[in-house]
Amino acid sequence: MISQVEALLAAPRPWNVTQVGSSVLRQPAARYDGQLPADLLAALLDAMRAHLPGVGVGLAAPQVGIPLALAVIDDPARIASDIAVARERSPQAPLDLINPVVTPVGSEKVAFYEGCLSVRGFTAVVARHRRVLLSASDRSGADYSVELSGWPARIAQHETDHLNGVLYLDRASLRSLSTSEVYEEHWSAPTPERAAAALGF
Repeated sequence: MISQVEALLAAPRPWNVTQVGSSVLRQPAARYDGQLPADLLAALLDAMRAHLPGVGVGLAAPQVGIPLALAVIDDPARIASDIAVARERSPQAPLDLINPVVTPVGSEKVAFYEGCLSVRGFTAVVARHRRVLLSASDRSGADYSVELSGWPARIAQHETDHLNGVLYLDRASLRSLSTSEVYEEHWSAPTPERAAAALGF
């Protein structure tokens, strides 16, 4: 595992993110239990976070071929205010997720279009819990718990799914599935109601 991470860190960036159909995305990631030296773990998490600007708001280690229960999230939420309000998308400070567990808080779910760096070129509507409790460890080994709501809760659920071998397509309303180009042309409203009426989901 150490040599695999060292090879990844030495590879040119941006990385080619592992795409749907790869077995590493469909297997539960191994619980992190000190498989990497502390400095190598920190370098991996930093590199994963450095990959995000301009392309995404979260990345799980299996998406870069490392089958460990590690992920990072970071969302500056630089979007139009009407979209931010409709999607409850507030800035989410960077978080390391080591062996994360997400527990729903309440039963309310909300549905929005969602994409994934490992399902390039597509998007679909996914209903997820509005509020969750995220419990994980940080890179120093300290345990933490934080309650998230809205879009940050969605990100945490999406990334934790990756560590369980689950892709957003497994939870999506497949009639909403759209190429990124068609989504931008027709369905990029703050909420998916118009798409639901037109596509029948």
